[in-house]
Amino acid sequence: MKDIANFLFEVGMLKKTPRTGLQFLGSGSESVAEHISRVVFIGYTLSRLVGNVDEARIVKMCFLHDLPEARTGDLNYVNKKYVIAREDKAVKELAKTLPFGDDIESLIDEFNKMETLESKLANDADQLELILQLKEYHDLGNRYADEWIDYALKRLITEVAKDLAKTIRETDSSLWWFKEKGDWWITGGNPKLGNNDKP
Repeated sequence: MKDIANFLFEVGMLKKTPRTGLQFLGSGSESVAEHISRVVFIGYTLSRLVGNVDEARIVKMCFLHDLPEARTGDLNYVNKKYVIAREDKAVKELAKTLPFGDDIESLIDEFNKMETLESKLANDADQLELILQLKEYHDLGNRYADEWIDYALKRLITEVAKDLAKTIRETDSSLWWFKEKGDWWITGGNPKLGNNDKP
């Protein structure tokens, strides 16, 4: 059980590990764990849209794909020009300490090889999370975010992900909560605030 406890402490490091690309974008901050959280939801969504795929395998790849970064840190595209992260070594050393280590190693390997439909969808989920984040920053006025989206779009593999990315780009990121622009934003549902012409 000691190794299991160590594993769970290691997973906790992902909450403290920053995604480093945002320092070049100039706005925002996010941990690797925060990134993984939305990737999992996107992977689940893609699996439901496509159907006839191993949904559990996709979701597991999504939440494991950046696990090595607890040991290697997150290398952005500038870092990768100069530094090589030994993610394979990190995964092997972790896997040999766990009774389910082979499963983790197999899923991360499948994700990285991008040969199965499930792994392609999981990789697309990873890129769509970045695209969603960049669209949010674009909508808040970061003029570089849109250019970054262009590059992320070229990394998408599946048609369903490309279709979803097109819709993401065309959708205001605040629309999900601010599409009904009416009296609610004045009264907040309080009937006493409905008549503003009285003192």
